Amino acid sequence: MVGAMPAPGREPSMEDILASIKKVIAEEKELRSAVEVAHETEGQSEEAQVDEDVLELDEPLPSADLGPPLLDEETAEETRHSLQELSSLAATAPQQPQVNPLEEMVREMLRPILKQWLDENLPEIVNEHVRREISRITGRPV
Repeated sequence: MVGAMPAPGREPSMEDILASIKKVIAEEKELRSAVEVAHETEGQSEEAQVDEDVLELDEPLPSADLGPPLLDEETAEETRHSLQELSSLAATAPQQPQVNPLEEMVREMLRPILKQWLDENLPEIVNEHVRREISRITGRPV
């Protein structure tokens, strides 16, 4: 990394990284401008032509002639309308819960087993807890 290095064992901060990137970009621009000046005085060379093909991020994209449109304007508008309708409907629809197919299958398989177990054991469990609570409140065994 170019620029200030962080202390050993310390990860560089986002500011350090951004400062390093900005420094490299500035150095690259200085180098290019120096190369362009040298090439202008010496004439065009192969390296200068390669530099001209590089698009800088701060330069606008050159416009290109794309020819006639691929879609008729009426067809494009109809398609755009259908997609907007779908988008608005999707935005108002309630979100479906995320379901794991395996989890759903296991639930369906366990449902009858769980129902049978509850039918057989729940009344006894509830009665036992009720007896304990009555005994605790009244202080007498039931």
